[in-house]
Amino acid sequence: MGLWATYRLRLARKRWRARAFLKRRELRPFSNRTSLIRPTDILLFSTMRNEKVRLPYFLRYYRDLGINHFLIVDNDSDDGSREYLAEQPDVSLWTTKASYKRSRFGVDWLNWLQSRYGHNHWTLVVDPDEFFIYPFCDTRPLKALCDWLDASSIKSFSAMLVDMYPKGPIGGQPYREGQDPFEIAQWFDSGNYTLAKNKRFGNLWIQGGPRARVFFADAPERSPALNKIPLVRWRREYAYVSSTHMLLPRGLNLVYDEWGGEKASGALLHAKFLDTFAAKAEEELQRRQHYANSHEYKAYKAGLNESPDLWCKWSEKYINWRQLEILGLMSKGNWA
Repeated sequence: MGLWATYRLRLARKRWRARAFLKRRELRPFSNRTSLIRPTDILLFSTMRNEKVRLPYFLRYYRDLGINHFLIVDNDSDDGSREYLAEQPDVSLWTTKASYKRSRFGVDWLNWLQSRYGHNHWTLVVDPDEFFIYPFCDTRPLKALCDWLDASSIKSFSAMLVDMYPKGPIGGQPYREGQDPFEIAQWFDSGNYTLAKNKRFGNLWIQGGPRARVFFADAPERSPALNKIPLVRWRREYAYVSSTHMLLPRGLNLVYDEWGGEKASGALLHAKFLDTFAAKAEEELQRRQHYANSHEYKAYKAGLNESPDLWCKWSEKYINWRQLEILGLMSKGNWA
């Protein structure tokens, strides 16, 4: 990149950090247990609203994976999420009634919390329907991955979002609170993905999967991005730009290719398509707090009117991370 482009990105990073500093005033501590955070803890950050049905399994999954402390922003839930989270001894909770859209879809809030509490920690940023997997996650804790990344001087770790879905109608099987969602959403698209390089930020842009195939069939270029960089050895001078799709400094986005081969990467199993999806889509469409005038949720609404079955003859039933590596959706790189 030229000097002028580099300078402009540096100014953009300062602007996002300043914006996050101002947006901190919208957050109210509800149960702040950050004094319990130890220097070596791995932290999880998330913004959510009305996710009570998902929370028991979400917390259990990430505790088992190796998360030591959760820092969560509750955006005005009214389903008991706030009260449930406040009871958890490893959760620090902030609440806000402010606009999700005007916080850049929660990015400003989490940029502030990561700057304040995540400095020099490995931080994982996920939504409550995203479940992080990585090479050897069935035998090695998350700390083992972070230790290897530290030893390899790697500061950021990518994960492709893999949409999971049931066989049959999306609402055909009821989801119970605390249930493993992948007992229902067992299938995914093994192909049907497109890649492009974002020249300005240096990250890959990935689209496709069942959402592009079913809900955005007429305009696949408008389907949601699937590239994410959720795991970062955070520094207070860093800032996410757009969800976890890209961040600054720009070098943190260079997470795929390296000299001599391919960098290690993971996946985020996306459990959006459960029987709760229709009600959630309707709620978010009414709130109009999502990107591009909620065009994504408009597409969901239109598609749901036709009772879609995301399963097709090319769908693959999920087995484990090794299967995703064989299919080229993640890689162990040179982590042996």
